Amino acid sequence: MAAAVEPSNIQLSYLDVDRTAQRVMAPAGLKYWMWVAFCAFLAALGGAFWTRQIYEGLGVTGYGQPTLWAVYITNFVFWVGIAHSGTLISAVLLLFRTRWRTAVYRCAETMTIFAVVTAGLFPIVHLGRPWFFYWLCPYPNERFLQPDFRSPLTWDFFAISTYLTTSALFLSVGLIPDIANMRDISIGWRKKFYTVLSCGWQGTDRQWRNFSMAYLLLAGFATPLVLSVHSVVSWDFATMQTPGMHSTIFAPYFVAGAIFSGCALVLTLIIPMRKLLQLEDLVTIWHLDNLAKVVLFTSIVITYSYATEFFVVWYTQDPIEMMTFHERLFGLQGYMFGIMILCNCLIPLFLFSPRIRSSTVWLFVISIFVNIGMWSERFVLISGSLSTNTMPSQWKFYVPALTEVLITIGSFGWFLMNFSVFAKFLPIVSMTELKDGIEWLRKSGGERYPYRKAS
Repeated sequence: MAAAVEPSNIQLSYLDVDRTAQRVMAPAGLKYWMWVAFCAFLAALGGAFWTRQIYEGLGVTGYGQPTLWAVYITNFVFWVGIAHSGTLISAVLLLFRTRWRTAVYRCAETMTIFAVVTAGLFPIVHLGRPWFFYWLCPYPNERFLQPDFRSPLTWDFFAISTYLTTSALFLSVGLIPDIANMRDISIGWRKKFYTVLSCGWQGTDRQWRNFSMAYLLLAGFATPLVLSVHSVVSWDFATMQTPGMHSTIFAPYFVAGAIFSGCALVLTLIIPMRKLLQLEDLVTIWHLDNLAKVVLFTSIVITYSYATEFFVVWYTQDPIEMMTFHERLFGLQGYMFGIMILCNCLIPLFLFSPRIRSSTVWLFVISIFVNIGMWSERFVLISGSLSTNTMPSQWKFYVPALTEVLITIGSFGWFLMNFSVFAKFLPIVSMTELKDGIEWLRKSGGERYPYRKAS
C-alpha cells in the first residue's frame, strides 16, 4: 500500500503528466505492430469461421435440441458485463468524487466501448440468417414489419444501442481537453488529427464551466444504465420457464457479476499496459489496490447470490428445479460449476491480504481467473439449464464445436486490437483529471499521495 508523504515531497508536475502521455502516444515500434497484427489475425480467423457458418448453416456449431442458446449468447452476456465497469468507474465514482478513479477510468471507458461493440456482434452471429438482423430494429418501414416486443432480442437491441450511444458520448466529451492538450504539443499529421478532434477547445473559463456541467449531467444520465442494461439482459433468462433460469434475483445478481468481471478485466488490461507503456508514475499501486477492493466486494456479493439461489431452490422443494441444480453440480458439466465457484468465490478471497493487493503479478493472475470464472458462470447458467429441461427424454449435454471456439477467440482478438490501437493514438489516461488530482492532494496535505515523480 502507498505510504503517506509530506506535502514537500509532492514532486510530480503537470509537465510530467504531459510528457508521460506524449511518450505513450509516440510512434510505435515493431513489437507493437506485431501485437496488433496478431490480434488482427485472431479476429480475421474468427471472421473466416463465421463466414463458413453463414455458408453452411448453424449445423457447423454444437447446437441441437434442447440447447439452442450456448456459446454465442454466453459471449454476448459476458461482453455486456465487461462493459459495465466503464460506466461504474467513470460515471458512478465521479458522482461520489472518488479520487482513485482518475488514473484508470479512461481505460475502463475505452474498454466499455469496444466491449459493447463486441457484444453487439454476437446476437447477429447467433442468427441463422444474419443479413436480416435489421428486423430486430423498431423502425418504420413500408412492409409494416413490427418487432415482437415480447422478444428478448428486441430488448437487447434497445439496451445495447442505448448503452453504446451514452458510453461513446461520455468518452468523447471527456477526451476533448486531453486531445486539445495533445494538439498543442504535437507536430505533423498528428497535430492536424488532434485539431479536428479537439472541436476548437481553447481552455477558456466559459468552456471549462460548460464542460464540467455537461460532463456531470452525462454522468448522472449514465449512472442508471449500470442497473438497467444488465437487468434487461438478465430478463432474457428470468422471463423464461426453463428450470434454473426463472429467478427473481437475476437482475441484481447480473449487475454485481457485470461489475465484478468488468473491474477484473480493467486490472487484466491496465497491469501489463502500465508496465509496457511505462505508466507506473501515473497508474500506481494505490489505484490498483482500490480497484482490487471493488473486485473483492463484488466477489462477496456474487457468493451471496449463489448461496441465495441455491437456498431458494432447496426451500421451495420444487423437484424439477432441484433436479436441474443437482445436474448442475454433479452432472456431466459439473466441472464447469467447480471452475465457477473456484474462480469467483474462493480465489478472490486472497485480495483480503494487502500484500496480494500490492503485487501486480498476483492481481493480474487473480483477474485472469475471475474472467474465466465469470465466463463459466454464464455458460453454466445457459447451457446447463437448457440441457436438462422438463423432459428427460430430450436431455442432451452440449459440447462446443470448433467454429464456436474460434469465433470466441476471434472476439478477444477483435477487442484487443481495437483497444491497442486506441491506446496508441488517443490518451489512455486522463491528463486533465490527473492534474486535478495532484492539485487536490497538494491542498489536502498529501495524505496517501499515490504518485511519484516521473523519471
